[in-house]
Amino acid sequence: MEPWDKNMKKKRKRSRRPVRLRCSVMNYDWGIVGRHSKVARLFALNSGSDIDPAKPYAEFWIGTHESGPSYADSGSEPVSLKAWIAQDPSVLGDKVVDKWGADLPFLFKVLSVGKALSIQAHPDKELARVLHKLHPNVYRDDNHKPEMALALTEFEALCGFISVKELKDMLSSVPEIAELVGVGNAERILLVNEQHENGKSKTDLESIFSRVMLLSKDTISEMISKLKRRLNLEKKKRQLTVKEQLALRLESQYPADVGAIAAFFLNYVKLNRGEAISLGPNEPHAYISGECIECMATSDNVVRAGLTSKPLDVQTLLSMLKYRQVTIKFDSRLSRLSFLF
Repeated sequence: MEPWDKNMKKKRKRSRRPVRLRCSVMNYDWGIVGRHSKVARLFALNSGSDIDPAKPYAEFWIGTHESGPSYADSGSEPVSLKAWIAQDPSVLGDKVVDKWGADLPFLFKVLSVGKALSIQAHPDKELARVLHKLHPNVYRDDNHKPEMALALTEFEALCGFISVKELKDMLSSVPEIAELVGVGNAERILLVNEQHENGKSKTDLESIFSRVMLLSKDTISEMISKLKRRLNLEKKKRQLTVKEQLALRLESQYPADVGAIAAFFLNYVKLNRGEAISLGPNEPHAYISGECIECMATSDNVVRAGLTSKPLDVQTLLSMLKYRQVTIKFDSRLSRLSFLF
């Protein structure tokens, strides 16, 4: 670099001032309604608009993704953050530009979750490219979407498949699922040795979970009706487990939805304020309730299979999942949840 180039670069850096961003809001139906939503209050402060007391406010986006771009107030007319960065990529810093190019490499969000959002997973880069090419109207970009969520309030989520031990416990305690699997298969799975047959357990898990997720709507409706009747009777005699209570809660939000059954296969976690969880590609998860900040790669690719009114892609989700069975352990020193494989 010539001396004058270095001087010009230093001059630009010294003259920079913070730039105000005008950001996007998403009013998905699972959002928290009106002023109760942190997203609503943040968007009102950012945009100067009034809060609609009857509207759900779900996500506040800060970034360059075309589905919800931010705009920079850097002159007489707002310019998209993507275009503003393109005018002078050095605002990102040399290391960022060298590694990711002249675009913001992450998408930052605030989420206000009033009711559960979909059983989902995010594709890795290779699958994202394929899905975007095949279905560009559904999968809007060709990027992966690893993400991390930091709780602003108590926050509930489902993430990753339950351990071998928990799978056995579930087959023993949820007869509706055991009936679907078949008595012989259920008994065989219950005899699996956790230390020596993890590979076999993974195959069994994939088979059972796929079978549940591909049930016809009528079969799902009948299965959930049986589950509801049994649990409503049993709760008069005993305290329902966390998963049983959650299944009833999910069904009340999304009647006759397979997601209420799928929840039994996934780990339930509850974060306190300041605790965080990270999710890699091809890992199943669903946010249940609470508010958080979320940071991810610049992508909006979501493969859904339940607990949503949006389009489902069950076959793709089943084919992309890793079916890793994990035990979740909280590490208080790092204020995060760890997955033990």
